[in-house]
Amino acid sequence: MPTKRKSKPAEHRGAKRHFPKPLGSPDHNPFIANEFREQETWRMFKIMSEFVEGFDNLKDIRPAVTIFGSARTRPEDPDYELTRKIAYGLSKKGYSILTGGGPGMMEAANLGAYEAGGKSVGCNIELPFEQHVNPYVNLPVSFHYFFIRKVMFLRYASAVVVMPGGFGTLDEMFETLTLIQTRKIEPFPVILVDRDYWQKGLDWIRETIMREHQYIDRHDMDLFELADSHEEVIRIITDYHRSKKTKAK
Repeated sequence: MPTKRKSKPAEHRGAKRHFPKPLGSPDHNPFIANEFREQETWRMFKIMSEFVEGFDNLKDIRPAVTIFGSARTRPEDPDYELTRKIAYGLSKKGYSILTGGGPGMMEAANLGAYEAGGKSVGCNIELPFEQHVNPYVNLPVSFHYFFIRKVMFLRYASAVVVMPGGFGTLDEMFETLTLIQTRKIEPFPVILVDRDYWQKGLDWIRETIMREHQYIDRHDMDLFELADSHEEVIRIITDYHRSKKTKAK
C-alpha cells in the first residue's frame, strides 16, 4: 500500500511568500545592485573614488579597535553602558574607536571615545531611509557601498569587539572570522561580549557545524574569545599587543 504523503498545514497551503517592500518613493529604486546593471562602467569610478576617500580619511587612525553591535540598543540597556566603558577604556589606552557611526551600540562606543578625548570614527552608510551620524563622532566618513565600508572596518583594525546584535552584526563578525581563518588578514583579537547572548549560537556552531558535519576545524573555535566585562576586553587587547611587541624585538 503506497505511503500517504502528509499534506501541508492549512496556513501554508497556497500561501504567498512575502518579501520586504522597497523603501523610498515608488519612482526610486533603492537597490544598489540595480545600479550596476544600469551604469556598470561609470559605477567603477564611483567605487574607486569611495575607496580613495576612505583611505585618505582613515590613514592616521591606527592603532584602532572596531566595535560592532546593534543599532537598536537603547541608552538604558546595560550593554549600551558596557560598550561605552569598553570604548572609553580603550581610547584611554591610545586606541582609536571605529564604528558604523549610527545609533545604538555604535553611538555608545563613539560616546566612550568622545568622553575619553580620543579619536571617535564613524563609517556611516547611506541608506534609503535616513541614518544620521551620531553626535559623538569626531571623524565621520560616509559610504554608499556596504562592501567598501566593510573593508575600512578591518583594514585599520588592531582588534574587533562584537557586541550583541542582529543580521548586520553577525555578517560583520563572520566575515572577520572568515578572513582570519583563510589568512586574508593578519590575525588579531576578536572578542564576543556577553556570554549569555552568544552561548547558544556558539553551542550550535560547535555541535552541529564542527562535530556533526566537520565543516570547520576545532582550531577555528580559537579564532575568537568571550568576555563579559570592559576590564576583560581591555586586558585581552592590550595583552595581545604587548606580547606582539615583545616578540617583534
